[in-house]
Amino acid sequence: MDRVLGGIRALSAMGPRDAAGPTGDRAAAYVAGQLRAAGYRVRLQPFRVPAGVSWGIRVPAGSTVNVVADPPGFDAREPHVVVGAHLDTVPQSPGAEDNASGLMVMAEVARMTRQQPGALPVRFVAFGAEEARGPSGTGYAFGSRHFVAALDATHRRAVRAMVALDRVGVRSGAVPVCSGGRGTPALARAIRAASPRATVTRGCTNRASDHVSFEAVGIPAARIGSVPYPAYHSERDVPSVVDRRQLARSGAVVWAWIRSLR
Repeated sequence: MDRVLGGIRALSAMGPRDAAGPTGDRAAAYVAGQLRAAGYRVRLQPFRVPAGVSWGIRVPAGSTVNVVADPPGFDAREPHVVVGAHLDTVPQSPGAEDNASGLMVMAEVARMTRQQPGALPVRFVAFGAEEARGPSGTGYAFGSRHFVAALDATHRRAVRAMVALDRVGVRSGAVPVCSGGRGTPALARAIRAASPRATVTRGCTNRASDHVSFEAVGIPAARIGSVPYPAYHSERDVPSVVDRRQLARSGAVVWAWIRSLR
């Protein structure tokens, strides 16, 4: 977990990472570098985001990216799964838990998967602009919605499942494995069934991360993470809020699921 914790510290040190701001670009470059170093072919998928309100603070319109990492030889028309985590934070937060934790656990699982590929290829995506923004402050998951909208029918059918890693590091007695409440609960059950015996999981329903964009078009999707914590969406969301053991448990859950795929 030293590498994961080091990445969380590096991202948090950048400060708040609004999708349309320069620190958002720095975060995307940092994660892209991590995934390239792990042996993936990385491309940036740009898109526009609206101005509006993010957690009570005005944010500008602008451009951001999804960071898409594919293993060598990957064919997006063939069956595969997507594992993702969001890049951005709300304007007042350095986002150690939300969501440097998810990004760095994703990067570590990507390294492990590159070294030991499973039966199904895995595409790893760091999504831009997950946090709420827009005129009413209620629009969210802009990056994952853009990613899904760009898939044609053949590519969409090839995505067998999607898992979002979002807020995976706060200490807890269990790892939350949530469905989005839109008709694909079997994936969350399968993830829990594949989890290591020593890792306790709990089921839940959560409609507030990038998995909802995939569920909305009928792709089975789930979210790992979402333990409540006092520093949520505040300047106190710093590396000390994350727990090494919970990060390891969350990574073990997604890794075991990847290994179970046939």
